[in-house]
Amino acid sequence: MFFVNSRAIIERYVNNEIEIVVQDRNKPGAPKKIELPGARIEMYESLTAALRREVKEETGLDVYEIEGEESRIDTSDSSTDFVVECVKPFAAYQTTMGPIDSVGYYFRCKADGELLNNGDDSADVRWVSVNHLANLMNKDPLLFSDVDRAGIKYYLKEHGKTI
Repeated sequence: MFFVNSRAIIERYVNNEIEIVVQDRNKPGAPKKIELPGARIEMYESLTAALRREVKEETGLDVYEIEGEESRIDTSDSSTDFVVECVKPFAAYQTTMGPIDSVGYYFRCKADGELLNNGDDSADVRWVSVNHLANLMNKDPLLFSDVDRAGIKYYLKEHGKTI
C-alpha cells in the first residue's frame, strides 16, 4: 500500500513567540505519540482541500491561509477530463524504510476557531511554543510520530533551533 498525506503546521504569534498546534495520537497497540494535524488525501482530493478537511476534523480549527497557496495553478481551464494542480508546500517527505510507504507535504498555515479537546482520532489538541517543541525534540525525539519527526525537525531548523 502507498499513501499520500497532507499535513499542517498551524502557526500563531502570542507575546512575540510562535506557537503551533500539536496533538496526541494513540494508535491501537502503539504508544501515544505527538503529531501534527493531517492525514491521507482521498482519491482526487487536492492537497489543500485535504489539509483543510483534516485540520477541521482533528482540531476543530478552520484554515484561512496556506503559505504557498497563492502560487497554486491547475489545468481545469484547459481540460475537464484530466485536471492536475501544482502548489508549493513548505516541505515534502518520503518514507525510505518502515512498515508504511508514503509521501507527504507539510503546509505552513493559519487557522482560527476553538480547539477541540479530542478530535477525529486525536486527543489533547494544543498550542505549543516553538521553543517548547524544540526542548521536547531534544529531550526525546521518540515522543513524536514516526511520520512527523523529520518534518518537525525540518521546521525547527528553519527557525534556527539546534536539534
